[in-house]
Amino acid sequence: MAFRTFSGRFLAGLALTGFMLAAAGCQSGDNGILNLGIGKKDPTAPPPPQDPKILASQLQAYCPRVTVRDGTAFFNTYSKEAQKPKPRIKKTGDAAQDAAAQAEADAAAATPPDESANIIYQASVSDVTRDCSRANGQLTMKIAVAGKIVPGPKFSPGTITMPIRTAVMHGTEVLYSQLHQYQVQVTDPSAATQFVFTDSNVVVPEPTAQDYQAYAGYDETAPMDTGKKPGGKKKKAAATN
Repeated sequence: MAFRTFSGRFLAGLALTGFMLAAAGCQSGDNGILNLGIGKKDPTAPPPPQDPKILASQLQAYCPRVTVRDGTAFFNTYSKEAQKPKPRIKKTGDAAQDAAAQAEADAAAATPPDESANIIYQASVSDVTRDCSRANGQLTMKIAVAGKIVPGPKFSPGTITMPIRTAVMHGTEVLYSQLHQYQVQVTDPSAATQFVFTDSNVVVPEPTAQDYQAYAGYDETAPMDTGKKPGGKKKKAAATN
């Protein structure tokens, strides 16, 4: 009798458990408790991340931005009177006296005199822009530089030459760099003269990403054409004791 009673309770328990599981399965169809990935998606789930790749249409419309670097937006020229020779320190053999003389010379060099009265003209860049076209795997750019020339106290009407450099970089790689000796005729010493320079010959490989950078501005470090013929004789420095 005990065995039969236990068997009856065991079978009744299994039946009750099966009923509860079936009921739970019916009730959990909407809340996903027993959802194995087949069925409706959770409407509160965040959308999948978008593909970060640049579309071909976006790359075709890409034209590298032109930037004016610090220190290249202005170009000043001075008369020869402003060019002060470097002070020559004549050593006396006294270490303390020589050190004091050197310190005085360094202090004078660190505080340049006011040379505004010796300015011939000041040129400045006010705006830059560009235009791009593509053909045969190459990107052709037109880089334009707008600016003005302000005559100084030492100015006289005539033609001035400004060293304007245009360049295109890909990271640290120089894809294009050209120095232009751009000439402008200035006739009115009492007013500023506007100018627009355009470099239409910028050709670089067509970019595969939006990571090109173009530059435009003055390059005062470039050697200027002085008009002197090469091969001139150099004066021999006098011997000093």
